[in-house]
Amino acid sequence: MSDSSSILPENVQRGNIWRLSIAQALAGANSVVVFATGAIVGNTLAPSPMLATLPISIFVVGMAACILPAGKIARHHGRRAAFLAGTAAGVLTGLLAMLAVIIGSFWLFCLGTFLGGGYAAVVLSFRFAAADGVEPKRRARALSLVMAGGVAAGVVGPQLVTWTMDLWPPYMFAATFLVQAAVAAASAVILLGVRLPAPTAAELAGGRPLAVIARQPRFVAAVISGAVSYMLMNFLMTAAPLAMRLCGHSQESANLGLQWHVIAMYAPSFFTGGLITRFGAGRVATVGLLLTGLSAAVGLGGIDVMHFWWTLILLGLGWNFGFLGASALVLECHRPEEKTRVQSLNDFIVFGLMAIGSFSSGGILSAYGWDTVLWASFPPLALSVVALALAMRKRAPARAG
Repeated sequence: MSDSSSILPENVQRGNIWRLSIAQALAGANSVVVFATGAIVGNTLAPSPMLATLPISIFVVGMAACILPAGKIARHHGRRAAFLAGTAAGVLTGLLAMLAVIIGSFWLFCLGTFLGGGYAAVVLSFRFAAADGVEPKRRARALSLVMAGGVAAGVVGPQLVTWTMDLWPPYMFAATFLVQAAVAAASAVILLGVRLPAPTAAELAGGRPLAVIARQPRFVAAVISGAVSYMLMNFLMTAAPLAMRLCGHSQESANLGLQWHVIAMYAPSFFTGGLITRFGAGRVATVGLLLTGLSAAVGLGGIDVMHFWWTLILLGLGWNFGFLGASALVLECHRPEEKTRVQSLNDFIVFGLMAIGSFSSGGILSAYGWDTVLWASFPPLALSVVALALAMRKRAPARAG
């Protein structure tokens, strides 16, 4: 599934990875700001407490709704055009959210988070863009190095919230959203320097029917494990800050927990690609799912600050291994001319399912409590582990032959 004619020069590959890593770090602040503030602002502005986490769920809907259009832009006009459209949505996210806080409009805030999801949908393609023009054996490493840019987001995002949330009294978080818009604009400037192969005639034609590709056991396993990894990460992370507040912990403690969570999400990326190359994407994804299960088990152990923090840290580690392992599996499922269609389909399914988890998180927390949120994580984890095991068993005879 390689295409040697589209391999980029070494210096261009390095430049792309560097720029995409920085853009990943800056864009990560967008997501962290929404997750750190969404439920708090939602609880303040919403007409009902049951709607407190709706802005975060709308963020996820924005991701799912914009993935296929972003993929179409990339296929017809190149990935950079999609990148710039995404960063424009990121700027609007900050400006609309700021205005919503000032005028007290819950639904305007939801519109802002929807556009934030659109920005995040484009950011998702950074990991696959890093693999464009790179030799097949080095693609997993390129993918993971770009994801490593999220380490900076783990520091910048929560601290950005902490430093700015009270700068514009009496409008808590208004300054935060203004700064977030500026960070999205800076990301656009950096992405202007990315150089990727132009769409080919074969890519525009699209390759095999998606139905044929989607029936591959590897693709099914990749979608399920990617969806479960991201859905549960979002499911638990959406509820955790509000659960901490309900348990009497401070906003600063919640921000710090999210900071370590995001660092744990991205820091392993410096070596995840090497682990995938050595042990295989399926095994790495399985370890990620087991770590996610461990995070839920730790959360069930108590409601002290440290229980929340360790839950969030293990959740981040589980997401990294699970999601990057699943993403590497996707790279094994398509030909070069099929990449944007298949990658977009994968992400659409992943984030469509993730929206279910996000919508249900706030309602379950409000109605049944934090423990029920944690217990609900185990059935989808079991399903995903079984799907990966079946896909790996089906591949073993093929290798032997």
